[in-house]
Amino acid sequence: MALAKLEYIWLDGYKPTQSLRSKTRVDHDFGGTLEECPIWAFDGSSTEQATGGSSDCLLRPVALFPDPAKKNGWLVMTEVLNADGSPHESNGRALIDDDDDDFWFGFEQEYFLWDLETNLPLGFPAGGYPGPQGPYYTGVGAGKAYGRNMVDEHFDICLEAGLNVEGINAEVAAGQWEFQVFAKGAARAGDEMWVARYILERAGEEYGLAVNWHPKPLGATDWNGSGMHANFSNGAMRDQGGEALMTAVCESFGKNIQRHIDVYGADNDKRLTGEHETQAIDKFSYGASDRGASIRIPIGTIDDGWKGRLEDRRPASNADPYKVAAVIAKTTKEAL
Repeated sequence: MALAKLEYIWLDGYKPTQSLRSKTRVDHDFGGTLEECPIWAFDGSSTEQATGGSSDCLLRPVALFPDPAKKNGWLVMTEVLNADGSPHESNGRALIDDDDDDFWFGFEQEYFLWDLETNLPLGFPAGGYPGPQGPYYTGVGAGKAYGRNMVDEHFDICLEAGLNVEGINAEVAAGQWEFQVFAKGAARAGDEMWVARYILERAGEEYGLAVNWHPKPLGATDWNGSGMHANFSNGAMRDQGGEALMTAVCESFGKNIQRHIDVYGADNDKRLTGEHETQAIDKFSYGASDRGASIRIPIGTIDDGWKGRLEDRRPASNADPYKVAAVIAKTTKEAL
């Protein structure tokens, strides 16, 4: 048992895009288990989650990770409850109605590192643009990769914390990067993704850089936007598989376009235009190795006898992974 600094992390109630919040409490006799993390309260009137006359909201711990960046530190992911203990309307985790490890998720989180002085992506000259897309994707070297120190620090802290971050790479625009998180179960996938986002935002404080999660921060220009591509499978897809089964899943997604788009992120219409490796937001398509389709069928899935994962390329970089995982599970189960 030892003194511990518990950093409680939650999502605020701002719309259309929620932001991360956190505050710290000290526990003088902490044994390092989630069960020891008590429910805590906060002022919801300051986070768009309550009124001043009835401001108490509750934080229920749902996942715990050691915090390598702080002495005696722990990261406590929480979900927001109303004062009576019911899920708050901002609580996307509560929408997961059937969470078990039958569904596996691999999220590919793209984002821009943002220079607060120029109000442009890191690597963009003030009042102008760098060279066009081409050398930046997986690029190495000055003039190609910008912000690697911060990106590597984020990667290291995530791994030391026990998050299942499986990789990182520079993306197609200057100052744009990606990390990948894999987890079993919709809730766990969301927990790990939000904590990884928190660690990245906090690292930006040290470097004086913001993290821009907007799916098309440069507007209608010839630069790719940012997504959170969702790779997914369940037991039937991995074990039974077959072209008919995988096609049935894709067709089910095509019948529920709006259901998915409703939770796939704010301003996603600016990204899903049919250009820059996207399908139009009001259309649906699927195809083998097709990065311009709504759902890409990986060539590895086909080579394995049509067994394994599918990739929904539509979720935006600012989407809530809890809501994305929940709707993917729902539509997949309907198909099967």
